[in-house]
Amino acid sequence: MEQGVMLVLIIVVFYFFMIRPQMKKQKELKKFRENLAVGNKIVTIGGIHGKILAVDESTILIATESGKLRLDKAAISNAPEDQLGQK
Repeated sequence: MEQGVMLVLIIVVFYFFMIRPQMKKQKELKKFRENLAVGNKIVTIGGIHGKILAVDESTILIATESGKLRLDKAAISNAPEDQLGQK
């Protein structure tokens, strides 16, 4: 009986400290990617900083210091302002 209670307790703690925060983070990132607009500044997963020039259904066109790039929306990590709050 005690082992069953401990197992359930471990699963509940694991859910609230590991699974739930990750799911919340994924939802926020999905919402951020859906709300991308022309003029927003972004950072890609690879660390490229740019400004959005055009938004299509699944891709975006950004301007960087070295030119223009077309990227998949899944390659967008966050906005540069978000990084300032994380430090």
